[in-house]
Amino acid sequence: MKEVISGLTLECIKGDISAQHDITAVVNAANAQLRTGGGVAGALHRAAGPGLEEECRPLAPIKPGQAVITGGHSLPNRYVIHCLGPVYGKDKPGEELLASCYRNALKLAEEYGIDSIAFPSLSTGAFGYPLEEASEIAYKTVIDMLPDLKQVETIRFVLYSQKDLEVHKNVFKQVLEEKRG
Repeated sequence: MKEVISGLTLECIKGDISAQHDITAVVNAANAQLRTGGGVAGALHRAAGPGLEEECRPLAPIKPGQAVITGGHSLPNRYVIHCLGPVYGKDKPGEELLASCYRNALKLAEEYGIDSIAFPSLSTGAFGYPLEEASEIAYKTVIDMLPDLKQVETIRFVLYSQKDLEVHKNVFKQVLEEKRG
């Protein structure tokens, strides 16, 4: 699914976040220590190689809602933006912390002149955030930031499963309809 809003392309696809060859920066659903793990963090660290964890070490720990940037190492992307999403029901206020992840990642993208960025579904894996709620926060936050984006031209949401993609597509449509009034 793809929409162009104010000249900026917003899309959601099914795919592997570590294989986004046409994207300048990918977002890592990181842990506080910025180490390899399962899910998105494991996939990105495996594809990037050991240099990514070495570059991350002095940047850790990060707090929920924060984002830091590193090089992409062996990934096809120039940069990795690492975000620590909230653990659902534990880190409060969860909605604000999750929105901060998206805002802070996009601010870093602007600061580094990044023209395209790919997000996974932050906090919905091991951190337990309900997918529909998390995707609504993601799309509302990103769409609210569009007027402030001067460098970023493409924002892609990369979902690992068909089920996640369907939820994202439905929420994306709902949020767009609400914003358009």
